[in-house]
Amino acid sequence: QVQLVESGGGLVQAGGSLRLSCAASGSIASINYMGWYRQAPEKQRELVAVITNGITTNYADSVKGRFTISVNNAKNTMYLQMNSLKPEDTAVYYCNARLRTYSSSSYSDYWGQGTQVTVSS
Repeated sequence: QVQLVESGGGLVQAGGSLRLSCAASGSIASINYMGWYRQAPEKQRELVAVITNGITTNYADSVKGRFTISVNNAKNTMYLQMNSLKPEDTAVYYCNARLRTYSSSSYSDYWGQGTQVTVSS
């Protein structure tokens, strides 16, 4: 079965940096895209950044210039480098992937369990 496992969250002061990781494992044939979402308390889950086919990236306006999404294809791992963190970045960050397994003919979405990022003012 496919699993996505996030790591790298924690507590940092405003202006600091964190690097999140999302490791995908299982019988993965191909990955269409991987992305990061976040959800703050009592807020809707929002898209933070996405990387399609390991190349094309898009970012939410609120994080442009501060966050960088990337992938290591050999490790099936996605990263989110977060710099100049602000208190408003505080949220649970979730890894999302649209991928196809060897046993399926179509793509499906998978989600990680989330990792907490807390930015103090």
